[in-house]
Amino acid sequence: MFLDFFLLLKNDGLPVTIKEYLTLLEALDNNIVDYSVDDFYYLCRSVLIKHEQHIDRFDLLFGKYFKGIDEIDTDEFMKIPEEWLRRGFERILSEEDKEMIKAMGGLDKLIERLKELMKEQKKRHAGGGKWIGTGGTSPFGAYGYHPQGIRIGQAESRNRRAVKVWEKREFKNLDDSVELSTRNMKMALKRLRLLTREGRDEELDLDGTIQRTCKNAGYLELEMLPSRKNNVKVLLFLDIGGSMDDHIEICAQLFSAAKYQFKHLEHFYFHNCIYEALWKDNARRWQQSIPTFEVLHKYNNDYNVIIVGDASMSPWELLYPNGSVEHNNDEAGFTWLTRIKNQYPQMVWLNPVQKDYWRYTESIHMLKEFMGSRMYPLTLAGLQDSIIELKTKNYSLQHN
Repeated sequence: MFLDFFLLLKNDGLPVTIKEYLTLLEALDNNIVDYSVDDFYYLCRSVLIKHEQHIDRFDLLFGKYFKGIDEIDTDEFMKIPEEWLRRGFERILSEEDKEMIKAMGGLDKLIERLKELMKEQKKRHAGGGKWIGTGGTSPFGAYGYHPQGIRIGQAESRNRRAVKVWEKREFKNLDDSVELSTRNMKMALKRLRLLTREGRDEELDLDGTIQRTCKNAGYLELEMLPSRKNNVKVLLFLDIGGSMDDHIEICAQLFSAAKYQFKHLEHFYFHNCIYEALWKDNARRWQQSIPTFEVLHKYNNDYNVIIVGDASMSPWELLYPNGSVEHNNDEAGFTWLTRIKNQYPQMVWLNPVQKDYWRYTESIHMLKEFMGSRMYPLTLAGLQDSIIELKTKNYSLQHN
């Protein structure tokens, strides 16, 4: 049962397992939920989905597989278990309604009549008392009234008499492949932390307090210690101008989030590739540039380097002197990037171009290879992966 639905989720890349599928079947076998599409949806989501980033795709696939009754043909409808309908009636109808149904021939008569109408009806119907439609007095349909009805295709209950709901679902995008907001960036960057204790003793040491109180015959004696602060250091290199104009907003959000999150943050701008000079103020880039060697000498190798750029340029800029489109550079772009890479082992590249398009640009492919697969898309998942990479490098350096 529902094996095709499970395979649909798995083939689309959702991390669902056989164990979770068996758990779902066990829950259904033990009647964990009532006979409701909504209840079944929440049960499936609770059992099969382990992270909110997968909710969006799950919702879309659920809606695709369990389509509304208006999209299900007669043969498909006949596959709905009769017991499913029967138990729904018994659960919801009042004693008065049940007596009225008995007077009209009972549940068997009502279900049989519904199946007959599904075979006969060929078009939409509104009003009236016979066909399946809206706003009528037939026992079947939506937005009408009948004491023994089956509601089909209605988004809400009006007269509170409908037994089952088959409705078209609409979903919200929570996918981790979407572009970031400033808040999401702050939460992701927060994971890059090197916590040290410094300053005045102003934070309660609970374990120390308990230990000292025990040694003091039960009389309370507080133990204080300095608060922990995030002392991670970050060098942020931002590509600006040209094709990066399409990504100004997302880069501005990242810059804002980084300034908020990191106490020790230094940023510099470049265009296309890092060469012999960088700048702080884009409006005065030609008058107030900073030699790249000066940056390398000033900031030691405990800084984490984050390069943000679309990596889209002529391959000549990376491979040869004088390849820059703006000036005559004495050394190739790869020469300068290699110096930075050797100086800062903790280095990643964030690319705002969608990852699916990377293979169409030669320079992106070249830089991705140069970075050793440490180029990540500027999405929530990409930013999280880059932070994990930096954190792993920091941990490795600290313990070597």
